[in-house]
Amino acid sequence: MIITQTPLRVGLVGGGTDLPDFYREHGGRVLNAAIDKYVYVVVKQRFDDDVYVNYSSKEVVSRVEDLQHELVREAMHMTGVRGGVEITTLADIPSAGSGLGSSSAVTVGLLHALFAYKGRQVTAEELADRACAIEIDRCRKPIGKQDQYAAAYGGICDLHFGPGDRVVVDQLDLASPVRRQVQDELLLFYTGTTRKADNILGEQKANIGDRITQLVQLRELAAEASAGLREGDVDALGVALNKSWAAKRELASGVSNSQIDEAVESALAGGATGAKVTGAGGGGFLLVVCPLERQRAVRERLAAMKELPIKIDPFGSRVVLNVHRDIWS
Repeated sequence: MIITQTPLRVGLVGGGTDLPDFYREHGGRVLNAAIDKYVYVVVKQRFDDDVYVNYSSKEVVSRVEDLQHELVREAMHMTGVRGGVEITTLADIPSAGSGLGSSSAVTVGLLHALFAYKGRQVTAEELADRACAIEIDRCRKPIGKQDQYAAAYGGICDLHFGPGDRVVVDQLDLASPVRRQVQDELLLFYTGTTRKADNILGEQKANIGDRITQLVQLRELAAEASAGLREGDVDALGVALNKSWAAKRELASGVSNSQIDEAVESALAGGATGAKVTGAGGGGFLLVVCPLERQRAVRERLAAMKELPIKIDPFGSRVVLNVHRDIWS
């Protein structure tokens, strides 16, 4: 039996510039942080040769090709696991439309567990790259690349994409007081609604040619926020995040709505330095950056939303249980 634990993430600044149609030509940059909310993948050997998959549905098939869960199917193909297994995915947060990168965390966790089942250790770089290949190339999802790298690496990542297909991962090695301040100032509130990210991202992808100005601004804001954090200026994060939300709202029609606009305005009025919806937008979670002394006022203004306490996960995807038993031989 193998169990992997893979973190979800909050996109801080630069989301949207990790779409291949933009970064291959212009170069993209994203600052994000893995959080202590997880996807768990369990892979267990079976006596028979069938494949059992448990998620929000249950599948039992004799051939990998017959699986409806495309991420499981493609991860099994990629790792060479053909049968005789039971795979279960579990999550701390409902995965559909959360804006926390859950789909990519599932993919990274699946690959990590299945490779471990085959007795192979893989690097975070390979996990992220292979997860991108599954989601973007094989499953044709209109998504970017930041989620896979956040899930695989953990911590606070300054991610550089392109030009071309290169990816450079720079994990911010912040001084302990700065890291604690960043963690203390990040607040997450559930908007009460979820959305299908593919719809918003599909429109965003189609709009890239007309939104180069906004995307370049998002890329530069990610650079500013990263530079500020390296210098110990946590206030720079909230400022950049707030400016990035104004640019991100213009990328597609479904990114924001009246409820989200009102929540962002309430958070800022309460003393937050920045607020935005995580992920593609349209619902999910509201991310707020706020100094400790003003957080009570912000919480009072957002009292209608359920808060999700978070900390930064420093490790990325890891195997938390690995039990090999050759009981069938």
